[in-house]
Amino acid sequence: MSCNYAEGLSNYENKGKLGLPERFDKPEDIAKKVTILAEWLRESKHTVFHTGAGISTSAGIPDFRGPKGVWTLEKQGLKPDINISWDDAKPTLTHMAIATLEHAGHAQYVVTQNIDGLHLRSGLPRQKLAKLHGNMLVDKCNYCNRQFVRRTAVTTVGQKSVGQICPGRRINGRLCRGKLHDTILDWEDGLPDDDLDLAISHSCAADLSICLGTTLQIVPSGNLPVNTKKRGGKLVICNLQPTKQDRHADLIINAYVDDVMKKLLNLMNLEILDYDPSHDPTKLTQILWTEYNNRLKDSISSSSREVDEQFEPIEWSIHQEWVKDKELLDKVKSKKVIRNKRQAKRTCDQASEESKRVKSEIKNEDGINKKDSDDEIDVKEPSENDTPDTKVDIKEACKEEINGVKALKVERIGREVEVKVECVANGEVNTGPICDVKNVINEDSKSVLDKVSEIVEMKDQSGILSGEPSII
Repeated sequence: MSCNYAEGLSNYENKGKLGLPERFDKPEDIAKKVTILAEWLRESKHTVFHTGAGISTSAGIPDFRGPKGVWTLEKQGLKPDINISWDDAKPTLTHMAIATLEHAGHAQYVVTQNIDGLHLRSGLPRQKLAKLHGNMLVDKCNYCNRQFVRRTAVTTVGQKSVGQICPGRRINGRLCRGKLHDTILDWEDGLPDDDLDLAISHSCAADLSICLGTTLQIVPSGNLPVNTKKRGGKLVICNLQPTKQDRHADLIINAYVDDVMKKLLNLMNLEILDYDPSHDPTKLTQILWTEYNNRLKDSISSSSREVDEQFEPIEWSIHQEWVKDKELLDKVKSKKVIRNKRQAKRTCDQASEESKRVKSEIKNEDGINKKDSDDEIDVKEPSENDTPDTKVDIKEACKEEINGVKALKVERIGREVEVKVECVANGEVNTGPICDVKNVINEDSKSVLDKVSEIVEMKDQSGILSGEPSII
C-alpha cells in the first residue's frame, strides 16, 4: 500500500510539514459551511475538485503527512498498520460523491495527486481526470505513449519497465511492440505534460475550486487551486490539518471529507452512486482477460505469441483534442488575472498621497532655499578702496555663489524628473506628478509606493530633498 509505494521512492529529505495537529469544526459550523458550499456549487459553471491522500483513508489507505501518516510515522521510526492491498481497496464515499457530481454536471474536472487509482475505479471518465503523480493501475508505452489499464496494481515505482510489450496497434494494424512502464513518479520526475496542461487549463477556467484531503504542500499540484482564486473564482478547502493555501481560501471546512460530501449531496438532492464493478476499468480488464483465455483454451492451435498480439486491454490515454479544446482554451483566455480591488484602491490612494507629499516637499524646499539664498549668501559689494584685481575677484566669487544656487535648483528638478523616469521605466506610471498605480499591479514586483519611497529616501540621503545645501 502507501508504505510500499513510499519505500519504492528514492531518498528525499524534504517531505514537507509532517504530523500537524488536526482541528475539527463544531457540527453547527460544518452545517452552515456546507450550506454555503452547496449554494456556490449550484451557481458554478465550472467546478474543479483537487484531491489528496485524505480522501482515501476511509478505504484503508494511509495518508502521508497526517498524525498517523506514512512519512509522519517514518520520521518516528514506525510503520502504519495496513490490512488491505491496492487491488482490494474500493472507492470511498468521497470518490463516489465526486463521480455522482460529475455525472450530474456539477463537476467539470478532477485533479488528483493520488496514485491509488480509486478515481479511475469509481467510474470517472479519463477526459475528466488528471493524474499528476501517476496511477498504480495504468501502464504507459515508452514508444507510442499510449496508456493501458492494468488488471492488478503495478509493483514498480519510478516509471520503470514492467516487463510487458505494448498491446497497442499501429495505423497499419501491426503491434506497437514498445515496452510498458509504470506511471508512478519518483521525487525528481517531471509531471506528465498532458495531465498537467489540462489541470492548469481547468484550474484557470474554473469559477470554483474545491480541495479535499490535501495539505497542498507539493508543487506544482498545491498551487493549481490558487489559479482559480487569482481569476476571480472561489476557493474552498476541506481538510483536517492546516494547508499551504489557507490564506487564499474563501471557505475552510475542518471535518472528515466523507461527512462533508454526504451532507453536500443531500443538500444538492443527489443520491450518491454505489460502486459498480461493471464501471470499474480494472474489473472490466480482468473480465476481458478471462474471456480471452477461455477462448484460447478452445483453440489448441493458439500460441502464447498470439495471446500477446490479440489481447487488448482498455486504453486510458489522453487525447490531444482534449488538451487543445478550443472552448476550454477560450474560457481560460477570458479569465484574466485580477487583484483585490479594495487593496488596489488603497495602494493607489497611498501612492497619490505620497506623490502629493513629495511634490509639496520639493516645492517647500525650493521656497526655503530661495530664502536661504537671500539670507545666507552674503554677496560682498566692491568698495572704492578695492584694487581692480580685487573687484574682479569679488565679482567672480559672487557669480560662482549665484550660479551654485541655480545649479542646486536645476539638480533638484532633475532629481524630481529622475523619480518620474524611474517609475515610468518600471511600467508603473500612468499619470500624476510623481507616480500613480496602474489598475493591475504585477504581484511579483514591489508596490509603486515602496519603489518611490526607496527612491525618495535615496535622494534624501544625498541631501537633495532634505533642504541641506550640498554645494553652497
